[in-house]
Amino acid sequence: MTNKKHIVAIGRAAIDLNAKEINRPMEETATFSKYVGGSPTNIMIGASKLGLNVGIIANVSDDQHGRFITNYFEEVGVDTSQIHIDEEGRKIGLTFTEIKSAQESSILMYRENVADLYLAPEHVNPDYIKNSEYLLISGTALSQSPSREAVLKALSIAKKHGVKIIFELDYRPYNWVNKEETSIYYELIADQSDVVIGTRDEFDMVESYQNISDQEISHLLFEATPNLVVIKHGVQGSYAFDKAGHVYEGKAFKANVVKTFGAGDSYAAAFIYALVKGKPVEDALKYGAASAAIVVSSHSSSEAMPTIDKIENLIKEQS
Repeated sequence: MTNKKHIVAIGRAAIDLNAKEINRPMEETATFSKYVGGSPTNIMIGASKLGLNVGIIANVSDDQHGRFITNYFEEVGVDTSQIHIDEEGRKIGLTFTEIKSAQESSILMYRENVADLYLAPEHVNPDYIKNSEYLLISGTALSQSPSREAVLKALSIAKKHGVKIIFELDYRPYNWVNKEETSIYYELIADQSDVVIGTRDEFDMVESYQNISDQEISHLLFEATPNLVVIKHGVQGSYAFDKAGHVYEGKAFKANVVKTFGAGDSYAAAFIYALVKGKPVEDALKYGAASAAIVVSSHSSSEAMPTIDKIENLIKEQS
């Protein structure tokens, strides 16, 4: 594997079915548009569209939906060589989205016995991870075995070979047994990562992060491995903290909001792009916020992931 990746991700590959009939409840919605979905999936699609060399380690169904996902990856330049095809007849997770208004969107997930949670340790190729600058871990992949053990194996390989680890919290209540279990595994992975990204609500899933300030959360993490912590507050913007003691504030960009979901994945893709390119943290926050503004202004998440020109033009327009 001589073609070194900028970043590889491990975790959920799914299908998003976004309501075409917006401004109405799902009970009254009859038509949906199909897109590739799942947090690590969307982030890799976004990073690829920004020009990074990326791949994904995942388990997908051996059917039309699984092929829809792998075909789309290939179209947008995400390496599919480490996608395992499920051999036990498990299906892809489905996410139906409801768009009642620009301010009120919701998702309905079908996550029972889904293929992505049966990614197993034996599906993780050590050489693939060794040959990357970054490994992206998504929180949902920790919610159940054997996916959990596959992530832990990938983490161990990355640590041994100096591959930097990004933990995107991506908390979804589905499949988690209880909040205590979530807290244990989130803290375990966060402590061993180089960069930790999530919303304040997601950070609050860790018991020791509750009822303290963003900066205090970062100080707890800096006692372990992380050197950069990003905590997002939606339209109120985001904050980044580094181990040297610097605090960076990122402002949200104005957007013609269609729906609220997809912002986090697009933010992460552009933020990671800026890190890979060696840009300052202040610029990474701008790239992330601009990318999020573009995606929430669109009907889709994965297909709306912007090019670098669109992101930089929006930054110029609103600077």
